[in-house]
Amino acid sequence: MSESHVWDEVDAYFTDRLAPDDEALAAALRDSDAAGLPHINVAGNQGKLLQLLAQIQGARHILEIGTLGGYSTIWLGRALPADGRLVSLEYDPKHAEVAVRNIARAGLDKLVEVRVGPALESLPKLADENPPPFDLVFIDADKVNNPHYVEWALKLTSTGSLIVLDNVVRGGRVTDAQSTAPDVTGTRAAIELIGSHPRLSGTAIQTVGMKGYDGFALARVLA
Repeated sequence: MSESHVWDEVDAYFTDRLAPDDEALAAALRDSDAAGLPHINVAGNQGKLLQLLAQIQGARHILEIGTLGGYSTIWLGRALPADGRLVSLEYDPKHAEVAVRNIARAGLDKLVEVRVGPALESLPKLADENPPPFDLVFIDADKVNNPHYVEWALKLTSTGSLIVLDNVVRGGRVTDAQSTAPDVTGTRAAIELIGSHPRLSGTAIQTVGMKGYDGFALARVLA
């Protein structure tokens, strides 16, 4: 049995028993697939991890950078109280349209707002609204802009907030200091920012599973 096959089986075992999709989640994946969205959404067990992190945080305000079809958005939105708020930023109007339908079907449309456009344009506008500090920021968008997203996350959070940066391993390429690939350089810059910034305490974890060899970084905002 190949290593990747074992990873898939273990992921399926954990997901089936600890984070099974219900109809709203399954439909979100079906509709995303039918609309031709790329298969880059988080896995079910990873979505459950995001939900647990938000619940551990006691999150009332969540920012997501990168909506795709809204699958991770649903997991995060379900962690919010009835008066909570989730703002999700999506570059592609087609993706956003699919996500809005999926989020509404999950009964979260009163808690979740999807904003369409380049995140680096949406973030300053969001900051101008002077929203309450976000308790959790999940970054899962174009990797070249990862350091900019982390910087904006710092501006929009406060002491104790949590920043989650997805897809940081890049199949192991993150270690290549000579790489000029935008996804690698952007990810390396974000990791180095987290490691050197006086207001951040972070770590990164490698993962294997149905999404292949990857990982994520966690950073807590300090005073």
